[in-house]
Amino acid sequence: MLQRESEGSIMSPSIVKACERHFVKSLVARATMNRDDLQEGGESARTQAPRKYYDRDFKVTEQYKTTLPDMQNSGSSTIQGANVPIIQVGISNFRLPLRFMTRNGEQITLEASVTGTVSLGADHKGINMSRIMRVFYEYEERVFTPELLEEILREYKVQIGCSRARLKLSFAYPIRKPSLRSELSGWQYYQCAYEGLIDDLDVFTRRVHFDFVYSSACPCSADLAEHAREQRGIYSVPHSQRSKARLSVQVRKGYFITIEDLQELSLKALLTETQVMVKREDEQAFAEMNGAQLKFVEDAARLVYEQLDGDQRISDFQAAFAHLESLHSHDAVAVINKGVDKGFSGNVDDFRSLIC
Repeated sequence: MLQRESEGSIMSPSIVKACERHFVKSLVARATMNRDDLQEGGESARTQAPRKYYDRDFKVTEQYKTTLPDMQNSGSSTIQGANVPIIQVGISNFRLPLRFMTRNGEQITLEASVTGTVSLGADHKGINMSRIMRVFYEYEERVFTPELLEEILREYKVQIGCSRARLKLSFAYPIRKPSLRSELSGWQYYQCAYEGLIDDLDVFTRRVHFDFVYSSACPCSADLAEHAREQRGIYSVPHSQRSKARLSVQVRKGYFITIEDLQELSLKALLTETQVMVKREDEQAFAEMNGAQLKFVEDAARLVYEQLDGDQRISDFQAAFAHLESLHSHDAVAVINKGVDKGFSGNVDDFRSLIC
């Protein structure tokens, strides 16, 4: 602080130092008062206009936590709309790396998209959404199987206080596949999901979903092409298209089924799986294979039914199919199920999700 003239005289050094000390003490006192108001919720912090400021040094105490509002547990008086139960409420598509077990016992880490939901009874405002993730993260170091979902869902019931809960883990599962005739191989990725449900009576249901992409050559088109060649000497190419089967299976209690098992069941039924690594000899082989395995979408559905129904590990199933027609501007679709009472309903209408 500079010395300055006051009424024609210069302030003495002692007075200047005294003024400086007073000024510094005032700043410290004001800063301390502001910090105390923020930490303790002082009257001035509540009545003054809030500051646009992020305090990096602020520490949350247990006492401070007790002052935080909790709207989700505020009671039925704050419910907006009808005071009715909600079938499912929760979080969709939180992602994290999880470990899975292959059929040969190896562990692989894959990115998974998780959806977790619980039921909510009437008279309850809402749920603690973050608890769905926090409980799940307690298991993140485990190896994930459909069986592990039961353990997590039972913990949801305890910590969230719901009567029903549901989990679905979606992931892309790699399997190394050889080419048809050359000695090449490549990674085929299969869209899969593990799903677990637990009901009001604590009955747990585990399901596995699996997408299989294959080629479907039209039998009608093949016959018409042959007719043109035989009757008129015209070379024709029958149409075929990329197609998808989405298998959903419920695993029988005491049994276990792997992603590799579902891939093999699908391949045995449909045969014409799309290829990863292809040379000319492989492309020719694929054309021959399609010629030998002509199929309508109805054929595909019944072929898959035959395989799933004959597997004792599977207590219930449903399969949806889409042939993405190269002839038409629309697709050919089908759905089939086992027909178990209170099992898979066969009600599938989102066929666009089968586009591949």
